Amino acid sequence: MKIKQVMTEGVSYVAPETPIVEVARRMREDEIGSVPVAENDRLIGMVTDRDVVLRVVAEGTELNTCTARDAMSPGVLYCFDDQNVAEILKNMGDRQIRRLPVVTREKRLVGMVSLGDLSQAAKLKAGAALKEISQPTQQRIGTTVP
Repeated sequence: MKIKQVMTEGVSYVAPETPIVEVARRMREDEIGSVPVAENDRLIGMVTDRDVVLRVVAEGTELNTCTARDAMSPGVLYCFDDQNVAEILKNMGDRQIRRLPVVTREKRLVGMVSLGDLSQAAKLKAGAALKEISQPTQQRIGTTVP
C-alpha cells in the first residue's frame, strides 16, 4: 500500500512571515498539531504545537512579533507519495515522528501522513487479511480432516 492511499490530502501551509498567533489559530480551527512552512514553493520547515510551546511560550517571546520562521523546526523530514506504508511507518518509528509532510517526486506538497493515518491503514489491511483467511476456499469446501 502506498502513502498516497492513506495520507490526508489538501494540506495548507503558511509563509515564514505568518504571525505565530495566526499559525496557532489555524491549528486550533483545523484541529491539527503541525503546519508546514513554505517559501518560494519549497517546504522549508514545520511548526508544531510543541514548537509553539517550547520556542515561543516557554522562552517568553513576544507573541505579536513572533513568526512561523521564528518557531519552526528547520530541516523538514518528509516522505514521497509513492513510498510504501511499511517503509514510512518504520522510518517514523525509528525517528519518533508522529506526522510527516508528503511530497511528489517533484517535491510538491500534496498531503500529510500521521501515525493515526497509518494505524487506520494497518487495521484495514489486517481486517482484510483476517477476512480472507477466515473464508473457506473452493479447495477446502467438502474436504474432511483426517
